[in-house]
Amino acid sequence: MFGNDKSIDNLQQLFVEIKKYVELQKEYYTLDLVEKLTAILSAMALYAVLLVLALIALFYLSFTLIYVLAPFVGGLTVSYAIVTVLILILMAVIYANRKRWIVKPLVNFLAGLFLKK
Repeated sequence: MFGNDKSIDNLQQLFVEIKKYVELQKEYYTLDLVEKLTAILSAMALYAVLLVLALIALFYLSFTLIYVLAPFVGGLTVSYAIVTVLILILMAVIYANRKRWIVKPLVNFLAGLFLKK
């Protein structure tokens, strides 16, 4: 099929180049995956820290509100009940808007991360 040794050398060189190309593509996809996983993990860590700090702030803010309301509503028990109801309402509002506030931004973030070229 091949008339001379030059064609065989070219074919062997082609196989060597294809092998190098496949190895480089594998390395590229590995590095790309590591980059994306790093972005996801760093975002998760950041949001976890922010969530903990926000919960601590909400905790202290709720106690502040309880003691501010106590003289106006007739005691600590009623102010505790009012703040509890406010927190439950806040939870319901967040749950009702979870797709707009949580799911869509998360999908957009992940789609932008994994589908960018």
